Amino acid sequence: MSDCLFCKIIKGEIPSQVVYENEAVMIFKDIAPVAPTHWLAIPKSHIDNIYDPRLVDGELLQSIFAAIQHVSEAEGLSENGFRVIVNYGNDAGEAVPHLHFHLIAGRKLNWPPG
Repeated sequence: MSDCLFCKIIKGEIPSQVVYENEAVMIFKDIAPVAPTHWLAIPKSHIDNIYDPRLVDGELLQSIFAAIQHVSEAEGLSENGFRVIVNYGNDAGEAVPHLHFHLIAGRKLNWPPG
């Protein structure tokens, strides 16, 4: 999608601080972090949201979670824990219509959120 913010980041048109990248997934630092560690894990192919049927067709979902597991272990987040969040729709605060998983860590996270 030509006007998608995350597609532009993937193409290198908008700079980002990439934490991890492979052929299917990119993980980069959020520009407005809510915790010391706040990264976004996104598919490199444009997937609108969690309701997009392409998410569960094939290996994309597996690739996303494998990337999250890899980077959380490599960066030492697994010791104290982290949270993975997917927002869908206006009420949840979804701001960019490209599927993204928030990976948040580095402080005590309260429950319930929001």
